[in-house]
Amino acid sequence: MIRSTLAMLSLSAGALALTGCFDPQAVNQAAGLNAADTVFTGGPIYTGVESQPTAELIAVDDGRIVFVGSLADGQSYMGDDTRTVDLGGATLFPGFTDAHAHIIGVGERERSLNLEGTASIEDLKARVAEAAADDSASIIAGRGWIETHWPEGRFPTAADLDEVESERPVILVRADGHALVANTAALNAAQITASTPDPEGGAILKDETGQPNGMIIDAAMAPFAALAGEPTGEERETLYRLGAEVMASQGWTSVHDMSVPYADVDIMAGLAEAGDLPIRVSVYANPEDYDAVASRAPRMEADGRVIARGVKFYMDGALGSRGAALLEPYDDAPDTTGLFLSEEERAEAMMQRALEDGVQLAIHAIGDAGNRNVLNWMEDSFEAVPASDRAVAEPRWRVEHAQVLHPNDIPRFGDMDVIASMQPSHAIGDLHFAASRIGLHRLEGAYAWRSLIDSGAIIAGGSDAPVERGEARIEFYAAAVRRDLNGFADEHWHLEQALDRETALKLFTIWPAYATFREDDLGTIEVGKLADFSVFDRDLMTVPDAELAEARPVMTVVEGEVVWRAEQR
Repeated sequence: MIRSTLAMLSLSAGALALTGCFDPQAVNQAAGLNAADTVFTGGPIYTGVESQPTAELIAVDDGRIVFVGSLADGQSYMGDDTRTVDLGGATLFPGFTDAHAHIIGVGERERSLNLEGTASIEDLKARVAEAAADDSASIIAGRGWIETHWPEGRFPTAADLDEVESERPVILVRADGHALVANTAALNAAQITASTPDPEGGAILKDETGQPNGMIIDAAMAPFAALAGEPTGEERETLYRLGAEVMASQGWTSVHDMSVPYADVDIMAGLAEAGDLPIRVSVYANPEDYDAVASRAPRMEADGRVIARGVKFYMDGALGSRGAALLEPYDDAPDTTGLFLSEEERAEAMMQRALEDGVQLAIHAIGDAGNRNVLNWMEDSFEAVPASDRAVAEPRWRVEHAQVLHPNDIPRFGDMDVIASMQPSHAIGDLHFAASRIGLHRLEGAYAWRSLIDSGAIIAGGSDAPVERGEARIEFYAAAVRRDLNGFADEHWHLEQALDRETALKLFTIWPAYATFREDDLGTIEVGKLADFSVFDRDLMTVPDAELAEARPVMTVVEGEVVWRAEQR
């Protein structure tokens, strides 16, 4: 029967060809060959493709897009077994990618003392006191506090924490992950005393008597990580699953997962194979795992659901804890210019080897001095290893954060084809303290999205969750509006750096796809690409600015499958 049907199709095609009227689509329609697994329709659809920016219907078959166009033309893809996903007026976009996050950290945030939104030192103490009521915990650990808006106007201290818990260690990590505050019991357990020297790339803050005051910065945090202990393999699997589920619920279809132990690739691959990883993951491993990454780059698992081809390392610290390396001293701390966490000779050796091995590098740099060093070292490495000697001629190296740039360094990103991986929510959070911390004169190059793009660079947009809340809607809002969630920004905040909606969309779709060498599969809605979609309850391209912050994801789709759906609209 199949053979005779094919023969009839062949004869029909031949006859049509002889008359000059052969229409393959008409033949396929007649045979029912166009029927797709699933169609998506019933709301605005933005494709991200300039020549066809909108559509009424998308047809998906075997995880890939087979049709994008009008409702009328799409009828031929709807067979008896085709599933129709009615958007119900919601708006569909290419899948949003978080180009910088920490999945396991998101999972840990859900399972530990979550200090997001802490309003003051008194509030922090109240939360610790509540957690301390659980006598079963030998250590009280939490993360998420940010002091820049607190009425006390200072970091918390060991003395503050001792007031509510003095017997068990308390370790509270700042939201940026680059600082923590510990109580006296934790300082003692970590063997931190007045005579403990600052490690290279770290600092132990002291009080007026020379005693540790509880604030620990960057590399000095290592003893406390050991004290808290690492989660077991089974616990890590649970945390990755939970973190991925949370990120899918926030509107993300893909995540670039930063600072990952390479052994965890196996955990994520196992989750993906079992159907328990709802999002795509591109892994950027720790530098100590460089050899493992290089031996298999790019490593693809679970049909590309998990990919590992990159390594991330740190140039400097964070702005909030004054660890970001600046060319001139901090305005609110003239005795410091921040911290360098990498040494030139060692870093350049890795960079040159990475070009030869085909390893993509993602380098954390926040301050203008840190960014200048990264760009200088990249430039040296590109000159030392010409394209003809590289495993990948176009390495697509990335600078993670690129928050404060000297204006002279902005065009260097485009000139060297270096990707700026930036998190717009940092700008709308930092606007409340950045001017006092780095001075008005440095704001010109701070969070300079429009200047970077106009000079030829591309930006891969992310959230840095759990440093920030990690919601796709907030990142899009921040990129397009550049005001805090209450609509505030003062006259010094360079609102001209905000992006139009079309460009903001690129930050979270096609540009992150390019940043992971996946622009042929992801980033836009086109025939042949993977069917990854993010669906929101309102049209992000047309609603007023204030409504962007109120948008909610309603559906997350990966390879044509709805991996998350809001319970209520």
